[in-house]
Amino acid sequence: MTVNSDQDRQPPRERFAGPEHAFDLRELADGLRDETTLARDGHRQMTIFHKLHLTLIVFDFEAGGRLADHQAEAHVAIQSLSGVLEVSTPNGTHRLPAGSVLVLDPGVMHDVAAPGPAQMLLTVHRVQ
Repeated sequence: MTVNSDQDRQPPRERFAGPEHAFDLRELADGLRDETTLARDGHRQMTIFHKLHLTLIVFDFEAGGRLADHQAEAHVAIQSLSGVLEVSTPNGTHRLPAGSVLVLDPGVMHDVAAPGPAQMLLTVHRVQ
């Protein structure tokens, strides 16, 4: 089986350049779905912006895809772009249909699962 890398993607240096950035999130997420690289843990992802304390990452999940338990020393916003995401935290499980967002304080342990195909924008704002 031939597996392509992200060679067709614009290099990060170019993606992050300049003082203004406009993104078509649906187009970016759909582009991930069309990539021929193997999905790791049922998802593909691409960092679309990273400067100083702010990072934006687009994810495309296959049915059953998951980001296992983890935490960040940063504020985290998990925004469902399509499908449904289930985000488990110490306080319970949050069901996020398309158009929903969950914001977590730094250090909150969380797990993201996609019962069906789904797409997500993850915003990470590192604390100083």
